[in-house]
Amino acid sequence: MPDLRAILMIVGLLLSTLGCAMMLPGLYELALGDTDWLVFASCSGLTLFVGVLLTVANRTEKTELSIKQAFLLTTVSWTMLVAFSALPFVWSGQGASYTDAFFEAMSGLTTTGATVFTGLENSPPGLLLWRAILQWLGGIGIIVMAIAVLPMLQVGGMQLFRMESSDTSEKILPRATQIAGSIAALYLALTVLCVVGYSLAGMSLFDAVAHAMTTIATGGFSTYDASIGHFDNINIEMVAVTFMLLGSLPFVLMLQAIMGRYDRLFVDSQVRWFFSFVIIAVVLAWGAQSGNGYPVGSVELRDATFNVVSIITGTGYATRPYDTWSNFSAMLFMVIMFVGGCAGSTSCGLKIFRFQVLFETIRQRVLTFTQPHRVVIASFNGKPMEPNVSRAVMNFVFLFLLSFGVVACLLSLYDLDSVTALSASASALANVGPGLGPIVGPSGTYQDLPDGVKWILSFAMLLGRLEILTVLVLFTPVFWRS
Repeated sequence: MPDLRAILMIVGLLLSTLGCAMMLPGLYELALGDTDWLVFASCSGLTLFVGVLLTVANRTEKTELSIKQAFLLTTVSWTMLVAFSALPFVWSGQGASYTDAFFEAMSGLTTTGATVFTGLENSPPGLLLWRAILQWLGGIGIIVMAIAVLPMLQVGGMQLFRMESSDTSEKILPRATQIAGSIAALYLALTVLCVVGYSLAGMSLFDAVAHAMTTIATGGFSTYDASIGHFDNINIEMVAVTFMLLGSLPFVLMLQAIMGRYDRLFVDSQVRWFFSFVIIAVVLAWGAQSGNGYPVGSVELRDATFNVVSIITGTGYATRPYDTWSNFSAMLFMVIMFVGGCAGSTSCGLKIFRFQVLFETIRQRVLTFTQPHRVVIASFNGKPMEPNVSRAVMNFVFLFLLSFGVVACLLSLYDLDSVTALSASASALANVGPGLGPIVGPSGTYQDLPDGVKWILSFAMLLGRLEILTVLVLFTPVFWRS
């Protein structure tokens, strides 16, 4: 059994931070003269009390975590944060059950963007702001986890992105502390720029702030049921596309570009693959709209660009129900849900680098098979790739697809149609948000799904965001042995 003191202390610190964040929508409600500020004050007080209690009771000088402790901390911390983040949704008087609240909070912190709420235009502004804050916090948490924790744990091939001098160290927290400041500054700067862009494009300040936080986090929560489509403004859509793409790029490479090393970002093979895939998918989606019998023009290109970028990056905004364009478009969007952006970004899905590794592995096997005497070395970004990376990626892809099949089968037990079951499971695992069809599609919500389905999808969202193996390893007996 791993030592829990360090884990509980860190969870306490995170809950304390969450409790402080809860004060922000409360202060906003208080400034508006709305009594809903009492809800956030109560939730903040309870969360801070538990967080401080865990921190003080488990205070220790030890700042290093073992591999086993790191696995446990990752899952426990995200689950605890979601459990307390759900409280404002329950106590706000909107009639949400704890199941709905937990689902919404999980969707927020994992930056999935699936929602059970309707009538957002009439919801308390503090609650809308809290949804945006959750995704913003989840986005920066994902970046730090992807840069500092997952590479050390060697989850799904993430060891490719180990930072210099961290190869032989298990000091997760000190390493995370070193990079967190720069990442947070860049993340905040991009958010502010996005707010300015949305404001200049025609959004109100409140809408600009709320949408900027969910755009840069590639989360997708909106303040309107119709999402970005509510504005019907091409300038707003182009701002969203720009910052969705920025949120899907590796933040470490963006930091290096800001410091003058532009080549690290523009020649990175993962970035080039990502933009190439986006362009190909946009062209295919643009052409797919002709299946409805109208000419393909600039309006269709606008719709294709926005919705493809939104789904590939896992943001989940929508302007039109893309699943009604044609049968091909529905299948296309189902496929690109799995792709995601770059490693070390706020994006989701399988990640582009894993497709690169799979392609390189297949190329190596084919060349070795056809030319047995030839020595073929698999490479990534111009450097030789260790065999364990290839194995880790193939294991991850297998587990991802297996999890997708299991979740879809579980959903079908609740008599959901195949389109809803398949797309909802894909959307949850890939942390995209909208699926396909009238129930969970871009024009629907998850509100009418049975409670059991919502708990399954909540687990799937956590599974997908924490790279599957990080969660599943806790269910193996060998993990708990000495």
